[in-house]
Order: sequence, then structure tokens, then C-alpha cells
Amino acid sequence: MPAGTADDTRLYEVACAQLDRAAAVIDLDPDQYTRLIEPRRSLVVSLPVRMDTGELVNFTGFRVQHTLTMGPTKGGLRFVPDLSLAQCGALAMFMTWKCALLALPFGGAKGGVRCDPAQLSTGEMERITRRYAAEIEPIIGPEQDIPAPDLGTGEREMAWFYDTYSHAVGHAEPACVTGKPQALGGTPGRKEATGLGVVFVLEAALEREGKVPAGQRVAIQGFGNVGAVVAAELHARGAQVVAVSDIGGAVAAPEGIDVPALAGWVREHGSVAGFPGAAAIERDALLEVDCDVLVPAAREGQITAANAPRLRCRLVVEAANGPTTPEADAILAERGIALLPDVLASGGGVTVSYFEWVQGHQKYVWTAEEIRERLRSQLRDAHSRVVEASGQLGVDQRTAALCLAVRRVGEAAQLRAVFP
Repeated sequence: MPAGTADDTRLYEVACAQLDRAAAVIDLDPDQYTRLIEPRRSLVVSLPVRMDTGELVNFTGFRVQHTLTMGPTKGGLRFVPDLSLAQCGALAMFMTWKCALLALPFGGAKGGVRCDPAQLSTGEMERITRRYAAEIEPIIGPEQDIPAPDLGTGEREMAWFYDTYSHAVGHAEPACVTGKPQALGGTPGRKEATGLGVVFVLEAALEREGKVPAGQRVAIQGFGNVGAVVAAELHARGAQVVAVSDIGGAVAAPEGIDVPALAGWVREHGSVAGFPGAAAIERDALLEVDCDVLVPAAREGQITAANAPRLRCRLVVEAANGPTTPEADAILAERGIALLPDVLASGGGVTVSYFEWVQGHQKYVWTAEEIRERLRSQLRDAHSRVVEASGQLGVDQRTAALCLAVRRVGEAAQLRAVFP
């Protein structure tokens, strides 16, 4: 896998190290390991786009498909300034394990465009999205690779992607992408699914301790599509959200933040910064706030060997992909801080994307309540299997989750054999 930035290359190394650890625990067959250690397919495309000024600018797009063994691949589209092939490769591998753990018939994928949406007009975003969809059209489709929203993208971009693909194949194809608006065949609750899934997994973990979310002091890094939902859902359940951060700043209130008021402030001002109902703190300080539960819901590589010794929580719930480095994992384990891994805790989005994909094929829509209950059941079942595997194998829950996922994909690869 070609390298990106140093951080991206490091993320890819982390993904490979996680596979190595799981492979050692389950004694993975060397042939299976060979088929899983590198992405099956990687595509880099150049996107010439006419800007509002009339200037023609080339953007770079990526799509990485980690394994084709389990069925079509599945994964989000990121529109961020630092996107690289290495970053997409790591995140595609994470997606493979997530889908396998949740028993979804997908391999992992990830892609997007290296750009800054904050610096682009609506028209420019549309032209970039449509050009990207057209360029990767040969390797995507409802039975090949189904994109979804990720950082910098949402329902709007998925609608453009869906329309572009449908024009290319000559008919409306709602199953080609998930995370669409409901008017175009989207699923009720898809936007909230990842955050809601985090809460369902946390509830299951607390239940095993004889506890409930009410009264838990929670700090949340990130107040976007995931973190804001986690905050709202936990607040509604009686938890105290004691600190929140986003790209603009961070605020804290030991007695608990009024989350609905904070959400209103963010809608009006664009950031949690300046919220009058809490005290301002440094963004990096959020990870070290005194709390019961810490929820990193921003980006990868946030909890490191440098700050892990200063965390003051008893449980980390990974709502983002890859927020904890292996070195930090070891430090948290030594300190007795439990962790619900991303491969499990952040699986709500892809699970509801699966429901939307199925609905796209069946031309049938489930209700929001049906989606919610199906999601809850799927994640609680996965959590139970991870806890059981952790005890049987004598490993932490991240390793247990990866062992279950890698074993499932490895077995499928072995059964399909090598062609020709």
C-alpha cells in the first residue's frame, strides 16, 4: 500500500498490527493471512473540475476495496484535505472486520476526495462529487461496492452520487449507495445510526456491571453526526455530559451540560466554542477530563502513549475509527481502563446501511422503530459474542472482536479457495 502522510502510514501500520495480533491468537493459516494483509483493489483517480471562478482544478480521488471474499464491499466516502491512499487502505481493513463481526455480507472499502469542503461552494461540491462518482463507476454498484457518507459528506452528496450512477447505468439504482435522503430511498434513522449504536453498545456493557447510563459522567470528543447523537441520547437517558469538543473548541461543566441548549447553540454558531452554559477548555484537554466514560467520536489517533497516562475515565467507548494507538491500548490496560473497541462500538452506521441496501433491493421500507430495534438487537448480539470470546481466549475485547472477525473472513477465503 503506497504511503500517505506519516500519520496515514502509521494508521495503516496499526491496521496491519491489529491483524497480526489476531492472527497470532487464532493461529491463522498463512495462506489466509496473505490474502488479508493487503487490499484486494486500489484505485486512484484524477478529477478535473471547473471551479466557480472558471479555473480548472485537478482533485485526487481514491477508492480502496480490502477484500472481495464476503460479497460486495462497503465503506464511506471522505472529503477531507489530508486524504491519502494509505488512510483509505487502513480504514477499508477496519471496515472488513466491522462487517464480519456484525455478520454483514460485505467486505470493507473506503474512499473519497482530497479536498476541503469548507472552502468549496455547493456547486463545486456537486461537480466534484459527480465527477468522482463517474470516475470510479467501473468498480462500484449494488453488487460490487456500495459507498456511504463519512467525514465531509452526507445525504446531499449521496443523492448526487446516486443520480450520477443511475444515469450511467440507465435506470434508477437506489441500492448503489446508502445514507441517501429518505425521499430517494434512504432509511429512517441512518444519519443517527452510528451514534445510536454507540449508545446501545455502552448500555449493554453497563448492564453487565448492573449499571445504567443514568448518572454516568460522560466526556465526548467530537460533536458532529456521531458525537452529537451520542450526547443527545445519553442526556435523554439521564447521563451527565460533562465535556464536549469539536473542531472549533471545547467546553466543560462538571455538573453536566444542557445538551439540547448546546445543540441549539451549535446550529446557530457552528461550534461548541463560546457556549455560555459551560466553561471553555483547551480542545486537547477534553480527553483528560474527569469522567466515567470517555467517547472519542472525532478522528483516528487521538488517544496516544503521550496522553493515555493522564486519562481520568474508567471506560473508553470508541465511536470513531482507530482513535486509540496500540501503545495507548497497552497503557490503558495497565491502568485498568476498560475499552469498547471501534470495530464493535461504531458499527451502527454500517449496520443500518445494510438495512438500507436490503430495502433498496426489495423496494420496501421499514419503519424507524423497526430499524432501531433491529440495530439494537444486532449490536447487543455482537457485544455478547465479543465478551464471550474475550473470556475464552483470555484477551482484551479489541483483540477478541478482531479474532472473531478475522476468523470469519479467513474461513470464507479458505472455502472460496484461490482462483484460478
